[in-house]
Amino acid sequence: MSADSPSSRRPARVGVALGSNLGNRLKHLQEARDLLKKLSVDGKFHQAPVYQTEPVACPPDSPDFYNTVVVFDYAGTAHDLLDATQAIEFRLGRVAVPERNAPRVIDVDILFFGDEQIDGEILDLPHPRLTSRRFVLQPLADLQPGLVLPGDQVSIAEHLRHLDSEEPPLVTVQAVW
Repeated sequence: MSADSPSSRRPARVGVALGSNLGNRLKHLQEARDLLKKLSVDGKFHQAPVYQTEPVACPPDSPDFYNTVVVFDYAGTAHDLLDATQAIEFRLGRVAVPERNAPRVIDVDILFFGDEQIDGEILDLPHPRLTSRRFVLQPLADLQPGLVLPGDQVSIAEHLRHLDSEEPPLVTVQAVW
C-alpha cells in the first residue's frame, strides 16, 4: 500500500463552506451537510449557524443566500474531497451555467484542508477569497476562531475583526439545523 493511499493517511481537519440561494435553501444546506457528514472520520463533525447573506459579486437581482461552514476530519486527499464536493453539488441539482456567480441550488467549497497549501488549476487551498468574505469568515469563526490558516499569521477571528468589506452584517437564520 502506498504512503499516500486514503487508508494510510492521517485524517485532516477540513473546512467546507455551503451556500444556497435558490429553492428551499435550508433544505439544500441540510442535504449537503448530511452527505458531507458521511465522509467524516469518527463522526467528528461541527456545523456553524446558518446565516442569510446578500449576494457578493453576483448578477443583479440575485436572491439572498443562506450560508454556513462545516468542519470535520477527512481521511482522503484534497482532490478526493474536491471530487466528493462536486458530486454533492451535482446530486443536489446544481447545473453549470455560463454566467459567473449565477444563482444556484447549492455551492460546496473547500476552504482549507489541514495544513496543505495548493496552488493548482482546479483547486487552490486555502480558498483564495476566504479571508475577504464575511459570509465565510463569520461561520468559520463561530467554529474555530483561533484557526490560523496555512501560510497565514493571523487567526480567523482577527481576519473577521479587521475585515474591510462592503458586506452588511449577517442575519442568523437558524443556530441549530
